[in-house]
Amino acid sequence: MNIREFLYPDDYAHTLKLWKSIEAGVNIGRSDTPEEIQKKLKRDPDLFLVAEHNQEIVGSVIGGYDGRRGMIYHLAVHQSVREQGLGALLLGEVEKRLQAKGCVKCYLLVLADNELAVHFYENRGWYEMNEVRIMGKEF
Repeated sequence: MNIREFLYPDDYAHTLKLWKSIEAGVNIGRSDTPEEIQKKLKRDPDLFLVAEHNQEIVGSVIGGYDGRRGMIYHLAVHQSVREQGLGALLLGEVEKRLQAKGCVKCYLLVLADNELAVHFYENRGWYEMNEVRIMGKEF
């Protein structure tokens, strides 16, 4: 498996296909359009990673950093290569890159019914922040 930075436009369709194949936990929204992905890449292209196996994209993770806090988005591993440590590798690499930028605290969101993801993250040192209430607003 090869982990590398996402390349636009070459990787876009393949990565979108991966996200759509995930059974639970990855919601495709307006921020996943080509235009929005290009905006993301202008800010910190080194935090959008993909994993390849046999020249096919089988994993992804997007990290974000605003100079104060980090975020993790769209950690996804294709079902055919799960349970081989790829998710942990992707998460570890984006965490390392966030820390290199000076990030000292990072967040991620897990859908309430995605217990497999909760266990995955807990096994890697992440914890639920019970005092936090998630709020959002679409523009």
